[in-house]
Amino acid sequence: MVEKKITILNETGFHARPASLFVAFTKKFTDAQITISKVETESSTDAKSILGVMSLGLNKGTEVSIQVTGENEAEILDDVVRFLYELKS
Repeated sequence: MVEKKITILNETGFHARPASLFVAFTKKFTDAQITISKVETESSTDAKSILGVMSLGLNKGTEVSIQVTGENEAEILDDVVRFLYELKS
């Protein structure tokens, strides 16, 4: 397992559209388990679940932890983190 903490920079946080884009992106990694956690509450969910991701209530400035387990996990983690930093509302 690899893990990285980042801060949500998207101006509007993770409302429906950014959350759905994120989930669609993570679903392409079929051989990996990807988890996103809200650091302050230690709440976590499967990053491939739209309801789970939206239930975390991720606003701009929220610190999250991304964990990836599976084949090529380091590369997948880098891709997911890059996607999050590039995500626009």
